[in-house]
Formats: sequence, structure tokens, C-alpha cells
Amino acid sequence: MIPRYARPEMVAIWEPESRYGIWLEIETLAMEAMAELGTIPKSAAEQYRKKGKFDVARIDEIEREVKHDVIAFLTSVAEHVGPESRFAHQGMTSSDVLDTCLAVQLARASDLLIAGCERVMAALKRRAFEYKMTPTIGRSHGIHAEPTTFGLKLAGHYAEFARNLERLKAAKKEIATCAISGAVGTFAQIDPRVEAYVAGKLGLAIEPVSTQVIPRDRHAAFFAALGVVASGIERLATEIRHLQRTEVLEAEEFFEPGQKGSSAMPHKRNPVLTENLCGLARLVRSAVTPAMENVALWHERDISHSSVERGIGPDATIHLDFALHRMAGVIEKLVVYPDNMARNLALLGGLHNSQRVMLALTQAGVTREDAYRLVQRNAMAVWQSPPPRPATALIDRLRADADVTAKLDAKTLEGCFDDAHHFARVDVIFARVFGA
Repeated sequence: MIPRYARPEMVAIWEPESRYGIWLEIETLAMEAMAELGTIPKSAAEQYRKKGKFDVARIDEIEREVKHDVIAFLTSVAEHVGPESRFAHQGMTSSDVLDTCLAVQLARASDLLIAGCERVMAALKRRAFEYKMTPTIGRSHGIHAEPTTFGLKLAGHYAEFARNLERLKAAKKEIATCAISGAVGTFAQIDPRVEAYVAGKLGLAIEPVSTQVIPRDRHAAFFAALGVVASGIERLATEIRHLQRTEVLEAEEFFEPGQKGSSAMPHKRNPVLTENLCGLARLVRSAVTPAMENVALWHERDISHSSVERGIGPDATIHLDFALHRMAGVIEKLVVYPDNMARNLALLGGLHNSQRVMLALTQAGVTREDAYRLVQRNAMAVWQSPPPRPATALIDRLRADADVTAKLDAKTLEGCFDDAHHFARVDVIFARVFGA
């Protein structure tokens, strides 16, 4: 993580003060539960709650000697609490603290990611309705296909982010589990009721079988969900980058007053934000494979996953959080050019209605193969004619083709070139996406 691509709200979750604060709360809650069960004095839990504190620099100093972060933390807290601290961590193992803390951090991170996803969705919805019936050419393989609307383009991305929102919610639910079960997860030295108490206070579920760690399939699913969301961001960013190309210029990122596009060329307006988003998406997805590989740990636990998660936990969530809000900002301020969309729609002289003519011929009794051949021979002539092509280029050629006019009268042929036909069911699609 670097500050350039980080929002303070998400960074704060991963700062040492936050992490150790969660550790302290876990240890304190566990002591309070033990005190209620009578396994440690209530005074010890009360003292830990009252006097428990830590010093990050002191923890680092101790860790340099003992080479163990949890022991260093417990020692630092003990220096503040005094003799009653001997009752802390009773029957617990380091992973009880580490894994439960990570669950809290990832759950909190999920809340911010969910909020970011909702902001993207709100922006997409507003702009989709704004351009609901704005005609634009649809492209397949990057080549002009049939008309769509710019609103439909955005509605499709909204639907994807709606799915991503559910993925994030499911990922949070799966990752938010607590384990306070001891050295190999058997509760040999600690009562399961302690785990239940801590889980309840932290808003976590109980891990059914934790061995010494929470099983890493949960974490793999979490980071996989983040990777899918990142891919959705990249798909939308890539679309905007294509639309901003000079030859297309149907939409572009907002260009701020005073902004510079190139150190060499004063005329440049580059899609730098969406290019950046594509790069950030790659960074988020880079966490997925290591998270998958973390699933296979030795026996009840090894620590091969630990170094990985110390990196991917902060980096993936911070980068995705930043990317979501940057994506929302791009959509909120996206500059749209309906006139250029109309220009591009007319660029090929009506070729986008070729399917309608072919279907009309089949309805008139022509075989599909012959109908395709009749339309294609006229369409290819238009395609190969030099631009600018008149908007009526294809229909003019069809009118001059005796094989076509023998089957289609003038009114039917002209009806095939009514672009409104392509937008007749936009309302149906919008109702599916946004509701009635």
C-alpha cells in the first residue's frame, strides 16, 4: 500500500494502534467471560479492563528480543496492568487473538467496501436514467453491431455491481468468525463459552472447527470476491477508455480546470483515472492466488499463511476501497457526448439495420441463406465504399437490388431502417434492473 492509492478510513483499520486495540479487546473480553465462569478472579478482569493499555514502540522493542508479536504485546500490557495480568491469555493460543482480530478487521473493511460499491451503484443508476434513451452504436469485437442506448450500457454495469454488492455482503458474513479454542482447537484449556461470549461482543459468528486457526477457505473466498469486484471495475473502466479514444469520443473523464494531460503535448486529455483503475484491479486480483494457496496448511496449523495475509489483507482492501470511490467519481462526473454517439451511429450508412432486412426477407419467403447473401452483398459494398457514407447508403443499394425489391415493398423496406425499433424494450430491461 502507498498513500497515493489509499483513503484514511480504510488505512486506519490496518494501523498498529487499531490492530493492538482489537487484540486488547479480545483478551479483555476473554478474561471477563472467564471471570463470569469463575475460572479467574473477577478483580483480574476488572483490572485488565481498567488499566489495560499498550505502547506500540514498546511492543516493537520487546518483539526484537522475544521474536513473537503476541508475547511482546502481552508483556507490554502487563507492564501497565501489573500482577493481575497473569490471568490474561489463559488457555488461549496466539491464533485465537490473531485470527479473531483479522476477522474483525476484514469485517470492518467489508463495511467500507460495501459503502463504496453502493456509491458506484448510485452514480451508475443516476446516469443510466439520464441517458436511458440516448442512442449509441453497440459494438461486438469492437466493430459496429446494432444500436443500443448509453443508458443500457450503464444499466448493465449497475446490474453487475448489484451482484458485486451481494458478493461483498456474503464475503463479510463468511469471514466474520471467531476462534477462541486453544492450542489445537479442542478447548482443552478453555471453556467454549468464552469463545461464544467474545464472538457475541465482537459481532462475529463462532467457527465450528478451528483447529489452531480459522480455516483459510473463508479467507480465500473473501479475497476471491474482492477480485471479482475489481474485475467489474476494470470492465467499466475499459469501456470508458475505449469511448474516450479520439476516433470515438462518445464519453470521457472530466478534465479538471488547470489539469495537464501530457508533459510534452498541451492538447492531450488522457483517460488517466480509468487507466489507473485497470492497474489497481490487477493489484487487487494479485491477492487471490496467494489466498487460495493459503488454504492448504500443515495439520492443525503452520504459519506459511501469516506473511501472505499481513500483505494482502491491507493492500487488497485499501486498493479496492480506493478504486471503488475513484470509479464512483469518474461516473458522477463523466462527460457524455450524445452528438458524437449519433455521428458514430450513422458512420456506416445504415449497416446496423442489416439483420432487420434479412429477417424481413425470411418473413417474405426467402430462405435464411439467400436472405443473408442478398443483404451481405449490398452491405459489403457499403462497407468498402469510402467515407463519408450517406446515412441512406445501405437502403439506397437495397432499393436498387431487384432481388430484394421483388420480395420487399418500399414501406416494408423503409420500416427496417426505423432505429426506434431497437429501443422498444428498453423499459423492460430497466424494470428488470431497477424495478418497476
